[in-house]
Amino acid sequence: MSLPLNPVLEGMRTYPFVRLANARRALEAEGVDVIDFGIGEPREPTPPFIREALAAAITPQSPYPLAEGLPELRAAIAAWTDRRFGVALDPATQVVPTLGSKELIFHLAQVVGPGSVAVTVPGYPVAERGALFAGRRVVELPLTAQRAFLPDLDALPDDLALLWLNYPNNPTAATADLEFYERAAFLARERGFVVASDEAYSELAFTDELPSSALQITDLTNVLVVNTLSKRSSMPGYRSGFAAGDAHLIAALKRYRPNVGVAPQEFVQRAAVAAWEDEEHVVALRDVYRTKRDVLLPALLACGLRPAGGDATFFLWLALPAGWTSSEAFALALLDEGVVVAPGAYFGPAGEGYIRVALVQTLEACRRAAERLSAWVVPPPV
Repeated sequence: MSLPLNPVLEGMRTYPFVRLANARRALEAEGVDVIDFGIGEPREPTPPFIREALAAAITPQSPYPLAEGLPELRAAIAAWTDRRFGVALDPATQVVPTLGSKELIFHLAQVVGPGSVAVTVPGYPVAERGALFAGRRVVELPLTAQRAFLPDLDALPDDLALLWLNYPNNPTAATADLEFYERAAFLARERGFVVASDEAYSELAFTDELPSSALQITDLTNVLVVNTLSKRSSMPGYRSGFAAGDAHLIAALKRYRPNVGVAPQEFVQRAAVAAWEDEEHVVALRDVYRTKRDVLLPALLACGLRPAGGDATFFLWLALPAGWTSSEAFALALLDEGVVVAPGAYFGPAGEGYIRVALVQTLEACRRAAERLSAWVVPPPV
């Protein structure tokens, strides 16, 4: 008799990015020089001053970190939200550090009241998976080009407990304005659900105008914003982020989090203080991603791909060339050239017909990929 497992786990498909990584490794084992734009993991070096702050914070003793985080980090986050968005948060009651953003996104469905969880598709799969493990019904809200990749707020279910938003959006790179956030928050107050806004890419844009935040709305009741240093400061391995907003929700998280052991290590928190207090490295990082796009995008367009998404994040969301209908088939054809992209279908059925290109490789690798794409004869659709 086989060992029984959680039926949610048994019924879950392989995490799509694992499949992509396996395909890349198989090619590399054959000696192929693979340039991977599929996984959205920043590869730019973490700035030296952040690494130095981390090293300086390592002490002989290593106590368990407190779930509410260091006061210095909460204060640094509140100071950053004030500088960046003009929002004055109480660091004692409206901010809690997190172990990156993924753990918070996964766990939030276990904290909020009963009811369904709405997620946008195509989208980051962790919000849906966290809801399923929490025993919640998941409602998908399609993102389409016709609606500027914003969900239809009139389609929210009656039993809604939690609405997940993600702008700047992964994978479409679309942004949301304050009017949209205000309407979502109004509905949340009126109907008694939580709006959770995943803003991991808030500091990355290809234009001079930076994206808005749900923190900027007039009333943060029932609103929670999640952000992270992974993208802003090239710190994915540090696992350092925060949740901020409604003090009632922050208090609930402080009660919940000691039970699951997700408090960030103290030395990482002290490195995070240094990161949130500095903007120069973020400005420089934006310029790096803009340069990469300028190198790679013309070669992608020459293959018949068409721009379809927004101008934020470090992603390019591109519609397939005319005649192509399968994003996975197109990605496999491109894989033969040693270039990996993420099929839009990996982000859910609504992503079919698109590919996502993550500009995470070095500038030199982007140039090599552009040369390959320029020489590639796109095969007929399959």
